[in-house]
Amino acid sequence: MQESVVILEPPILNQSPRLLCFRCQVKTHSIEQVVLANIDEVSTFVMDKRRNEHLTGRWLLAQALETWGINPAELEVRRNQYRAPSLAYLQGIWKNTPLPSISIGHSQGWAYVALIDNGWTVGIDGEPDDRRIAENAFDMMASGEELEQLRSNPHLAIRTWTAKEALQKAMRLGMNLNPRKIQFPIGVKKCYFSIENLNFQLVSWTHEEAHISLAWGKGNGYDSVPEDELLERTRKAMENVESWGVGCSTTRNNL
Repeated sequence: MQESVVILEPPILNQSPRLLCFRCQVKTHSIEQVVLANIDEVSTFVMDKRRNEHLTGRWLLAQALETWGINPAELEVRRNQYRAPSLAYLQGIWKNTPLPSISIGHSQGWAYVALIDNGWTVGIDGEPDDRRIAENAFDMMASGEELEQLRSNPHLAIRTWTAKEALQKAMRLGMNLNPRKIQFPIGVKKCYFSIENLNFQLVSWTHEEAHISLAWGKGNGYDSVPEDELLERTRKAMENVESWGVGCSTTRNNL
């Protein structure tokens, strides 16, 4: 892995699934350098800044997958209807080995990636710790008692925002989950959290100049396609030795 990539060490609450977090500076990459880039998606970016953020995020994801022990050249990144990303094997690569769930983010010249064991979902977000949010925007992210606490502690707003965005990503809903429905104790760095009958852990910490939040919980971080169903039917047929054997025998006799 290149020296510019930092493996982050979140303060995990307790024994957890395998979970890795990474950070690197946003840089200019050609699309040929980024194995997980989608040329159709990249071509839609008008601003160089957005293009560089996207390509750096995908480049960092490839580095993270190699650390995890997976060949990124066999994979593609999909997005669900809320643009939450997930990994899948390229069409024609007939593998069904479980893949980790992922989260990708970028802010103020930095890219972030988190990977977690299959069967879990994860969200990561980072912002400069000294960044300030205008107080007239507080009511867009909080309500009730939480809103009053933010108004009394405006310096904690960015920490509250990263925590909420990490949870939005872990739920694979993005801004389709209203941040005002997510209420954390202001300034909390570690907690368990339940929302819509789902349970999550949240940790927040400071790395150099950045405040980073990470949320994870049980869930499906993968979006299936018809090829997946065919693979699963094939696998079940192979497990049923008798029916699979009859099929093979019949096929041979018909040749």
